[in-house]
Amino acid sequence: MTATVLNNNTATLVAHFGEQKQHALVIGDVMLDRYLMGEVNRISPEAPVPVVLIKSEQQRAGGAANVAANLALLGIKTRMVGLVGADNEGQLLLAAMQDCGIDTSAMINTATRPTIAKTRILGGHQQMMRLDQEITTELSAAEAQAATETINAALAQQPALVILSDYAKGLLTEPLCQHVIQHCRQHNIPVLVDPKGRNYDKYRGATALTPNKKETAEACDTQVHDAALIDKATALKSRLALDFLAVTRGEEGITLIADRTDHLSATAKQVFDVSGAGDTVIATLAAGLMHGLSALDSLSLANIAAGVVVGKVGTVPITKADLVDAIATAQGSEQAHKVCELPGLLQKVAAWKQQGQKIVFTNGCFDLLHAGHVTYLEGAKKRGDKLILGLNTDRSVSALKGPTRPVVNEQDRARVLAALESIDAVILFDEDTPLALINAIQPAVIAKGSDYTAEQVVGGKEVLSWGGEIALIDLVEGRSTTNLIKKLHA
Repeated sequence: MTATVLNNNTATLVAHFGEQKQHALVIGDVMLDRYLMGEVNRISPEAPVPVVLIKSEQQRAGGAANVAANLALLGIKTRMVGLVGADNEGQLLLAAMQDCGIDTSAMINTATRPTIAKTRILGGHQQMMRLDQEITTELSAAEAQAATETINAALAQQPALVILSDYAKGLLTEPLCQHVIQHCRQHNIPVLVDPKGRNYDKYRGATALTPNKKETAEACDTQVHDAALIDKATALKSRLALDFLAVTRGEEGITLIADRTDHLSATAKQVFDVSGAGDTVIATLAAGLMHGLSALDSLSLANIAAGVVVGKVGTVPITKADLVDAIATAQGSEQAHKVCELPGLLQKVAAWKQQGQKIVFTNGCFDLLHAGHVTYLEGAKKRGDKLILGLNTDRSVSALKGPTRPVVNEQDRARVLAALESIDAVILFDEDTPLALINAIQPAVIAKGSDYTAEQVVGGKEVLSWGGEIALIDLVEGRSTTNLIKKLHA
């Protein structure tokens, strides 16, 4: 299990989304999301139903078109393939998609079925009713042929990634899904699928699926609250020959099933409407993968994006600016959480060890943080996967350095150090040495500056006893807190 793993460069990366020439292709069931929003002040005299006084109306791209809208508003060049009817709803949907910057030149017009539309009537933030317009029967032979030809032409444009957004409305049949997946496999194009229904065999060979918890349970023929659901989902991933499976679990976060299983805790502060959150997840996941992020980092990004959109009313796509702001907020919170008490730290250590992560421990006062400190900590981090810093309390610094030290109090020192990308956890210790802390953590590596010898390193003998190692890190000459203090008093 893990929390978000985004680094300090992520916001910068997101800010530059779309600057490459590559584009994404979204194929799926598009629909018009219409919102009639008003106020409820009375009950109808004609029937025991509320009367909604309409104040405003909005038309938004929904279904697979919302996936495309999320991508486009993240700055990704996006082409959409889907069906629209020869009706007013179709014109409204195409206009809403174009307003988001989606390339609609590959949209397929059909005269035999209406544009799928969902009209929601809201009183304040409360949805009072939803009216659906749709036909979900199989495509006619002519429609299926038109869809195949249009998709082949879109694939010939060499998209960097393809998303199949299945809402079970008739377009994504098993033959069509397999046709797309096999083509993309042959051309090394990742295929992400937001699935629907019980027949997941039609998605066999895709790069990844992003079902929600209920959909995962249905696909695994089990119950949502089955304690073995993730184990069964892991078996499903193997059976379908997927690279990974991302199970979205609402307020429980997202679980990534790949070579190992990682869990991302939900980030939403408040939830107004979960509709469209799955679309945001798969679109942001796709954007991350297209820009070189790993599946875990891309999902961490998607998790943050989902936390933003569920705080809004209705189906609202994420924007690049909103995501950059949310990353900054999430990173600030995550940095603060690096400062641990011992019970919380030991929980992190247990999880890291279970994942096979190599833990490095170092300690010190780190008063008046300077370039020598930062370089040393970066060197220590390179000796493993996770770096824990044991930080002397104010009392213990004074005992070591004299009554005029520290210059910076312990809480400020801890918070500043937690902001460093090289550090994964900070813990204060008040003892003369960190030996008790080292014995509790049992790191694989203990790091100290090269001005020590291995025999002088506190805890070194203990770390060697459980098969660990001592790392002596080179220091930057002329950089020290003492020298800084001397300059200040010069």
